[in-house]
Amino acid sequence: MLDSFGRNINYLRISVTDLCNLRCKYCMPEKGIAKACHDEILTFEEIQHITEKFAELGVNKVRITGGEPLVRRDILNLIERISTIKGIDEIAMTTNGILLKEYAKALKEAGLSRVNISLDTLNPDKYRDITKGGELKAVLEGIAEAKKVGLTPIKINVVLMKGFNEDEIKDFVDLTIDEEIDVRFIELMPIGQVKNWSLNKYLSNETVLNKVPELVEIEAKDSSSPAKYYKFPKGKGNVGLINPISCKFCSNCNRVRLTADGKIKPCLHSDEEIDIKALVRNGQDITKVLCDIVKNKPKEHDLEDGKYIEREMTAIGG
Repeated sequence: MLDSFGRNINYLRISVTDLCNLRCKYCMPEKGIAKACHDEILTFEEIQHITEKFAELGVNKVRITGGEPLVRRDILNLIERISTIKGIDEIAMTTNGILLKEYAKALKEAGLSRVNISLDTLNPDKYRDITKGGELKAVLEGIAEAKKVGLTPIKINVVLMKGFNEDEIKDFVDLTIDEEIDVRFIELMPIGQVKNWSLNKYLSNETVLNKVPELVEIEAKDSSSPAKYYKFPKGKGNVGLINPISCKFCSNCNRVRLTADGKIKPCLHSDEEIDIKALVRNGQDITKVLCDIVKNKPKEHDLEDGKYIEREMTAIGG
């Protein structure tokens, strides 16, 4: 399924909830968010239907996001549903890892392929601070369980923040020496009500290369990946740099997003959203609508010009 710029859109990111069991400072506003009503959130049947339509058009990769997807009741049922859809080759999940130890084995059995874990510090006290109460031990145990059951390759996503974790860059990179994992550093994105906080904490990914000059650039396995990859010459894992602010990767973008309340976002960094929930609930065929959305996907985002989106990240799905 090609958009008007010749990009093959084969990747659907599905947010299943706007709820989260953490309150990360760069994601959740100080006063929290207004929770969506039950009827506003897509049912599993509706998510399955929309995913089936996307699969018929050429999508073969799905990622489950949130909020925190593992807080959605009966999430295993949704994984099982999506795993039966013809044409879907991979189902991944982005999670904060707090509940992963409990769910890892069942997720694998339900059809989940692998996990990305959001983890911004290896210091228990700093983790508790940035997440407003989270326990690092639970995340590390979740990562260990995910490895054990085969939810691999594991990717750890680290949001870089000035004055918070720049002193841990080397510690994170060193995880890739003996482990077959990817550690990916993501530039802090100013989104929603917390954008001003984020702007004050922004740190370019160039900092990673300055602090660890031994890293050697390698070719990404997936040309559509937003990350530029590096590694230690003898390291088992890789280091990825995702630079939505300092270096756009729009020319290789292959994804669209489905929010928990039934809106399609052709671009994460745009306020444009197309509501298809009503169409689905009215029994309308959404095939042409999805084709038009993909065809009109914007060429690139405008973050460099200060055009930051208003919706909170927890309500969008990363």
